[in-house]
Amino acid sequence: MAKQEAAAKSADRQAGEAGSQHYDVLIVGAGISGIGGAYYLRQECPDTDFVILESEESFGGTWWTHRFPGIRSDSDLHTFGYGFKPWVGPPIATAEEILAYMGDVIEENDLAQYIRYGHKILKADWSHEDSLWTVEAVSAETGNTVRFTCNFLWMCQGYYRHREGYTPDWQGMDDFKGVIAHAENWPEDLDYAGKNVLVIGSGATAATVIPAMAQTAAHVTMLQRSPTYFRPGRNAIDITETLRELQVDEETIHDITRRKIMYDQSAFTKMCFENPDVVKKELLDQVRTLLGPDYDVDKHFTPSYLPWRQRIAFVPDGDLFEGINAGKASVVTDHIDRFTEKGILLQSGEELEADIIVAATGFNMNIMGDIAFSIDGKPLDFHDTVTYRGMMFTGVPNLAWVFGYFRASWTLRSELIAAFVCRLLNHMKETGAKSMVPALREQDKDMPLLDWMDEDNFNPNYLKRAMAILPRRGDKRDWQHTQDYWREKNEFPEIDLEDEMFVYRWGARSNVAAE
Repeated sequence: MAKQEAAAKSADRQAGEAGSQHYDVLIVGAGISGIGGAYYLRQECPDTDFVILESEESFGGTWWTHRFPGIRSDSDLHTFGYGFKPWVGPPIATAEEILAYMGDVIEENDLAQYIRYGHKILKADWSHEDSLWTVEAVSAETGNTVRFTCNFLWMCQGYYRHREGYTPDWQGMDDFKGVIAHAENWPEDLDYAGKNVLVIGSGATAATVIPAMAQTAAHVTMLQRSPTYFRPGRNAIDITETLRELQVDEETIHDITRRKIMYDQSAFTKMCFENPDVVKKELLDQVRTLLGPDYDVDKHFTPSYLPWRQRIAFVPDGDLFEGINAGKASVVTDHIDRFTEKGILLQSGEELEADIIVAATGFNMNIMGDIAFSIDGKPLDFHDTVTYRGMMFTGVPNLAWVFGYFRASWTLRSELIAAFVCRLLNHMKETGAKSMVPALREQDKDMPLLDWMDEDNFNPNYLKRAMAILPRRGDKRDWQHTQDYWREKNEFPEIDLEDEMFVYRWGARSNVAAE
């Protein structure tokens, strides 16, 4: 029977539109979310025929495209890793370690057969007439346009442009005689040994690049417009080490460690909003302890915003501060006036000379992979939609988007969404539904429509720059992307798939709502 179904699906694939290949589900991206989604499909929807289209030549997403020195996670791998596969290394891991972990997941679950590398998607159009997505991609190997059709489109491509960092329009950049590099597009042949390096930026990327480059560079200066909160700590989890000493099996250790980390993260986040001044003092006291009483922490490490309104960068083993103490790195807090032949002139009048300037100034968000979406041939502007729980959108059938957490590991939410998508697919198969689209209920239609994220809650610059292209949210939890994993881990499994907000269609344009 299984062979017959496989043969039938193969025939269906060949019988799509001329030159197209058909799948039940098309996953966009072979990063941490896409590989996780494929695992869930294999486990929860074993009869579902699917493909993963990946624009790069290998899996890994961020961990494949980012090549800057010292690249590592800024979330612990116990929770950034998958719930179904224990992480056994240090909590803050290198890109190489993360790629090896993902490679094991692919191999152990026979997922390589589903991945098509070198396929950059350009267009995606939903047809109400056929209840299908038609996806057009360009093959890197041939340069030809390849067409796919699918019943369900699962967007796991991430939320920023991997090979295009955000670079402010600084005056005089062409005057600089040295090398300018961006962390998002790192030149592989850049030799910084014995050079004076100036890193612009103060976030997690800067905190990663600086200690790595300081090992061989003559000196590395971090130039920041304003400070960021840092949270130094040992690159180890106490409870994990204790459980291993007690010879507890890795599956149990993984489960307990994840629970402990998630509980602590929830408590810390709550504290940031209820007692922000207390948290601020604790964070700054940790920095003062590492840098000593004579260092000007108020100027260089005291942000103007409250804790967790932007990401807090974890500094494993305090390596950034070790570099400062050793005289290999330093911090300058000032505004750029312009680039010069020798470096950067600051608004204070000081000139910082450098051989190499590194822009660690963040990234540009992309919405749905910069793909040209349309519905029945009409261009789709996602800003005109309202998000259902940050993963689906009003007026857009059979599509899910993975957008993780800001204050917890991305993968925690990606797995919640994966489980929901599989449950939805099985529900549609059982009921014979061809499509499902979220729609505002009668009681929701008069609610205020707001920007994707409340700036008083979370306000990094990359998000503020993208507000005009992001979907809208409502003032009710169903119509928001929340940051509360502790609640969502219980809410997502209980989502009622027959709620009136889910509008199903059982045939072409039948427009029958769920009961």
